[in-house]
Amino acid sequence: MFDIQKPKPQEENAIIVSNVSKHFRIPHEKKTRLFEHIAGALKGTSSTYEEFWAVKDVSFTVKKGETLGIIGENGSGKSTLLKLIAGVLTPDSGTVKVNGKIAPFLELGVGFNPELTAEDNVRLYGAIMGMSAKEMEDKFEEIFEFAELSRFRNMKLKNFSSGMYARLAFATADVSLTMSAGR
Repeated sequence: MFDIQKPKPQEENAIIVSNVSKHFRIPHEKKTRLFEHIAGALKGTSSTYEEFWAVKDVSFTVKKGETLGIIGENGSGKSTLLKLIAGVLTPDSGTVKVNGKIAPFLELGVGFNPELTAEDNVRLYGAIMGMSAKEMEDKFEEIFEFAELSRFRNMKLKNFSSGMYARLAFATADVSLTMSAGR
């Protein structure tokens, strides 16, 4: 009579990356106008490209509650890998599975308004992340203490150094994600 379903077992892995690869084509000559492409096709000189593998056959898992850091030289594929995990880019091969909610810190502070104060930006970001005004107020002090920016809470973001800006963005996103994950 009643169909009682058992709860699904909670996935232990938050992120699963399996044999992921992504490449880009780098042109050897610059053709910016349609005329240049047509002229090249008529002359029989097609554009030549170099294949650049930003990420090649990468696999790893991140368990729930773990923290992942990606380090490497410039051009080693760190941002590409983060964009693949966030779903901004799709892999050429392999799979990326994310269990739960993620907010990529690809560009910290995207959505912040430099004309608003740090306090106003924190409230705005919390609202964007779906937090209630009360939830945000409860975490307000924690955000500014973590970012070590309590003295600057009423200063406009346009007057922040890049380091201050990044600390505020990270602290705000971290607390917002922690709050939304706990729901």
